[in-house]
Amino acid sequence: MTDKIQEDIIEEFSIFDEWLDKYDYLIELSDTLPAIADEHRTDNYVIKGCQSRVWVDARLEDGKVYFAADSDAIITKGIIALLIRVMNGRTPQEIIDLDLYFIDAIGLGENLSPTRSNGLVAMIKQMKMYALAFNAKA
Repeated sequence: MTDKIQEDIIEEFSIFDEWLDKYDYLIELSDTLPAIADEHRTDNYVIKGCQSRVWVDARLEDGKVYFAADSDAIITKGIIALLIRVMNGRTPQEIIDLDLYFIDAIGLGENLSPTRSNGLVAMIKQMKMYALAFNAKA
C-alpha cells in the first residue's frame, strides 16, 4: 500500500543525484522539526541506542499520535523530522502497522554509517513503542 506522505518524501529526494546533496537536504529538514518542550529534554526521553542524543516525546490527541523531538546532531535531527512527518497525526494502530518503505526508497538505510543506522532503528522502535502504549491504554 502506498502512502502519500512517504511518496512525497521519495519524490523530494529523487531530485538529488549525490548523497551529499541528500545530506544537505536532511540538514534543511532539521529546521522543520516540531520543538520539544524543555522538560522533555531529559534522560527519560532520550532514545537508547543512538550515538547522538535524541529526545522524543509523544502525545495522544483525539485518537491520533503527535510527536515532538530534538537531537544534538543535525543529520539525526533531519532523520527524526522525516519520521515525524510520516508518523504524526495517525492512530496508534496505523503507526504500529506502518511500513516505512521510504527509508529504503530514498537510500537512507544504505547510506548511513552503522551507528546512525542503529540509531534510526532505535528511533523507529521508540516511536512505535509510544503507539503501542497508547493502544494498550485505549
